[in-house]
Amino acid sequence: MNSVLESIKNRRSIRKYLPDQIKDEELAVILEAAQYAPSARNDQPWYFTVIQDRVLIEYMNKEAKRSMKESGEEWLFNIGNSERYHVFHHAPTVIVVSGEIGATEPMVDCSAATQNILLAAESLGIGSCWIGLARFFFTDKNFGEKYVAIPERVEELGIPFGYQPFFAITLGYKDQDVRAPPRKQNLINYIK
Repeated sequence: MNSVLESIKNRRSIRKYLPDQIKDEELAVILEAAQYAPSARNDQPWYFTVIQDRVLIEYMNKEAKRSMKESGEEWLFNIGNSERYHVFHHAPTVIVVSGEIGATEPMVDCSAATQNILLAAESLGIGSCWIGLARFFFTDKNFGEKYVAIPERVEELGIPFGYQPFFAITLGYKDQDVRAPPRKQNLINYIK
């Protein structure tokens, strides 16, 4: 089977990592793959913040969970209140993906870049997980479609003015083996 198709089929969300940091060379390859994602009008509106400081990752976890507990949503409250749950799954590397606010389709473009990161990591034998709940580190109580990041949090991570953090990706060497569940059937309609 083609190696790209193999990576697509084998990639799963990993939520248990070994403590070892990934190699700088591997990270560079992964980030380069992200920058080759398609984007509307070739805006390339992404910005990547790589965090490998464990103290900062723990702080982000704590603040995201605090924010979840204040969301008013029971399921988020339960996650935020769980002692066992870690937003970033104790991964040694976290990448925050931000998009340029004025771009044509920044969230779509950043999603494409995120998928490239996930697939590139898999091709190198590195585990990954797309973390939507990272958004709660950047918010207080404004969680809906009108989500706007708290400027101080954006500045704290050195994200340039005019960029909105959308989500994060965890990266690390896998400490679990996850198999793909069966795929749903009858979801394709051919018109010839």
